[in-house]
Amino acid sequence: MTDDARRRQLGDNDAPVEEEIEEAFDRIVEEGAQRLARNWTTVLVTGTFGGLEVGVGVMAYLAVMHETHNHLLAGLAFGIGMVALLLAKSELFTEGFLVPITAVAAKEASVSQLFKLWGGTLVMNLVGGWVFMWIVVQAFPQWTPELEASALHFVEAGFTLQSVCLAILAGSTITLMTRMQLGTDSDVAKMAVAVADGFLLVGLQLFHSVLDSLFIFGAIQAGVPLDYLDWLGWFGYSLLFNILGGLLLVTVLRLVRNKDLIRERRDKAPEDPEAAR
Repeated sequence: MTDDARRRQLGDNDAPVEEEIEEAFDRIVEEGAQRLARNWTTVLVTGTFGGLEVGVGVMAYLAVMHETHNHLLAGLAFGIGMVALLLAKSELFTEGFLVPITAVAAKEASVSQLFKLWGGTLVMNLVGGWVFMWIVVQAFPQWTPELEASALHFVEAGFTLQSVCLAILAGSTITLMTRMQLGTDSDVAKMAVAVADGFLLVGLQLFHSVLDSLFIFGAIQAGVPLDYLDWLGWFGYSLLFNILGGLLLVTVLRLVRNKDLIRERRDKAPEDPEAAR
């Protein structure tokens, strides 16, 4: 008897993987297909909300940092922004690696839909974040020293091995968070994961291309001697290695593990993933 046949015999399902993995896979594919089926208006509005809501976390971080000067405590406060993203059903660009790509791999959506989601979400995350930070800077000018320190941490780091690794870790961490949240039906567990992810991303000052851009935008708006070319130099490589971290350390490995499930879904899928079912 083969290992696969033995597993099917012992398990409660007929799939080539454990029942929990099969259920999580189905949930990921279905959610990914729904996200990718959004029209342009929905993609842009959802991306804008994502930038605004992650800004709430940045505001909480700055408030705690101003009072305590402790990155770890401020990182915990930032988790408010990740909870807001979760409960408000908004979209942060780096959340779009595992779930939509799995849907494309299962032929439940197309590559063009994936690029529409990525492009629209990324641009509007930045636009929404810029607007929110402008409001924060006007409301709390006393936070300028914290904005300056945070922005300079990223901009002055330079393109080094450490910077690359910090960006890779940021991409893999938030992609893993997405997978963990889809692995449970408990809202409490999902919120706990969101807070933990915020703590890791911001408390450890990982290089996240979108949310850390808000610190740089705020610093520029507050009059810190930085400009958007400084931001762009940092943003370019951070974005690239966020993508690589999310894809190589999380998404690809899970696609390999679920290759048999993907093959089964592809066999049942229509030729045109965008066609009406």
